[in-house]
Amino acid sequence: MRRVHPPSPQDTTIAEAYAAPLGTRLDRPWVGLSMATSLDGSTVVDGQSGGLGNANDAAVFRQLRSLADVIIVGSGTARAEEYGPPSKPGQRVGVVTASGRLDLTSELFTSGSGFVITTERTTLNGNDGIDVLRAGVDVVDLRTALGRLDQIHDGVSTVQAEGGSTLNGALLESDLIDEINVTTAPLVIAGQGPRLAAGADIRLRFDLAQLAIDEDGYVFGRWVRRDRT
Repeated sequence: MRRVHPPSPQDTTIAEAYAAPLGTRLDRPWVGLSMATSLDGSTVVDGQSGGLGNANDAAVFRQLRSLADVIIVGSGTARAEEYGPPSKPGQRVGVVTASGRLDLTSELFTSGSGFVITTERTTLNGNDGIDVLRAGVDVVDLRTALGRLDQIHDGVSTVQAEGGSTLNGALLESDLIDEINVTTAPLVIAGQGPRLAAGADIRLRFDLAQLAIDEDGYVFGRWVRRDRT
């Protein structure tokens, strides 16, 4: 992988390029978004994200996951991508749902890794022994939920959001995304695939922190939310 911003005279490794989150926060956990997109903006191939990536993208995803204390993901993405227990010991996966339509018998939940982020009114069936974080009455209040993650996992400083587009849009609409890590695949998918974010009318500025390219033409960008102070 060759880093072109900031420029480097020699190749870099994924571990070096993604050694740490781009920042920290005192008021809530630092939230990073990790996604892959095609040149025309699609985030899925045949309903899944795996068809967009290559070996380096998979390694970037694993490295970013290793930095996170908690992963949050929408229920549709968790279902489509068949989420299971994470490989990092002690890491938790919060599945966001307002409907409560979850398979709580899946290995993600029976392993003790998964927990549910939902509303005060949502009914969950068969959730005995599964941690549930409730925030918001009819719609999940993501800001409140992030502030309460310590109820689920001690010392949460870094959270990775992994989609789908509706959850990404809701996080961005609440201005809760601090960094965006995007792999751009040299592919055009066309069709009606989802974009990185949907369901929000927003205009937020991010600054380029790092840009790298590999021998297959994949582009790896790291973007940080512009200082709002």
